[in-house]
Amino acid sequence: MKDFTGYINANRQRFIDELLDFLRIPSVSADSKYKKDVEHAAEWVKKSLLAAGTDKAEIIPTSMHPIVYAEKIIDPKLPTVLAYGHYDVQPPDPLNLWKSPPFEPVIKDGKIYARGSCDDKGQVYMHVKALEVMMKNGGPPCNVKFLIEGEEEVGSVSLGDFVKKNRKKLEADIILISDTEIIANDVPSITVGLRGLTYVEVEVTGPGRDLHSGVYGGAVPNPINILCDMINSLKDKNGHITIPGFYKDVRVVPAKERKELNKAPFSLKKYKSEVGIEDVTGEKGYTTLERTAIRPSLDVNGIWGGYTGEGSKTVIASKAYAKISMRLVPNQDSGKMTALFTKHFKKIAPPSVKVKVTPFHGGEPVLLETNSAGYRAASEAMNTSFGKKPIPTRGGGSIPIVALFKKELGLDSVMLGFGLNSDNIHSPNEHYGVFNYMKGIETITLFYSNFAREVSKVKS
Repeated sequence: MKDFTGYINANRQRFIDELLDFLRIPSVSADSKYKKDVEHAAEWVKKSLLAAGTDKAEIIPTSMHPIVYAEKIIDPKLPTVLAYGHYDVQPPDPLNLWKSPPFEPVIKDGKIYARGSCDDKGQVYMHVKALEVMMKNGGPPCNVKFLIEGEEEVGSVSLGDFVKKNRKKLEADIILISDTEIIANDVPSITVGLRGLTYVEVEVTGPGRDLHSGVYGGAVPNPINILCDMINSLKDKNGHITIPGFYKDVRVVPAKERKELNKAPFSLKKYKSEVGIEDVTGEKGYTTLERTAIRPSLDVNGIWGGYTGEGSKTVIASKAYAKISMRLVPNQDSGKMTALFTKHFKKIAPPSVKVKVTPFHGGEPVLLETNSAGYRAASEAMNTSFGKKPIPTRGGGSIPIVALFKKELGLDSVMLGFGLNSDNIHSPNEHYGVFNYMKGIETITLFYSNFAREVSKVKS
């Protein structure tokens, strides 16, 4: 097996500087005012892939944001790895909570602070640099394809159609993704399960216009009060979601499997300290690790209505709104769960208001095998680079494209991520460790050698 560490160490600062340039592009996919910046990021990714050694790279327009596709074909007879990631980022708000500007990256205490540093620009760029490392040291032992999109943070709206229409272009043996985390820098892990997602916006309408709260208070329906009551009723005192049929398809995890899950190193005290809470909450009868991995959840992601500006304005709002997400577990279907939520939410509304539910993006839960060639290759790569065999874990987040890849391309994914739970993804002061970034580049290069070998074993 080739040793790439010499080249990686020699180019360490350049690799970091290039990532900082990438992070300076405010590629926020959810806000139309950043559309040009998203396009700029796509161009940047294309140029970086060509510079790293791909035979070709192209920007493919969509109805929203462009997709970047590139490939390095060594020999059609060799295995092919399709590396997936996204260059779009979450909105940086609230800006006042950032200790440094979100798109002016800084390195402090060995961490790169910037929006997208971990999710997912830092992790995507590891794959670009891994290709360069291999190209400068004899070439990769596999064919390599890249699929880097700009809509992951808004539900991969365009990617589904692209995948369906380009099955031939995307032919591969495995999907390689770095958009997850490890347990700790001294406890490597590989994510083998993800929760699915359904996301909706609800609108509650009362009076036909905003009303004076003194003249009408106590006599007319207040949509904000009613919305809060409706949301509160979605869970009981034990943290159990009250939507009829919500748990019908939930896979029951055997006691042995739950026991193995809870063997992962975990400090409740450290967890509470990092999050900044006095105590944890959740569904009764489950540990914190179980609540975020094998059980579904329901959370309000935003709520608004009425007057929220400076000073006072005594009104009863005409409308109130909330954004609500539900994380799903194996056997739950996002479309079905959205329908169940919509039916229930409208049913629990009092006759004094009107309710509208608007579904947004969703995705299906994923549970991967740990005996596949891809998993074995990743496990051995981490064992070499970290000096420890990684632990298989389940993540609480969602990567909808994983289930889509399986459905449309028939391909399993390997989720070889290097972030940490404490990296503040989707929050102010997002960061990514320089250690994790460099270790990721090293591990990914090892993965390719291992995967080529594992596939040859299977074929022989």
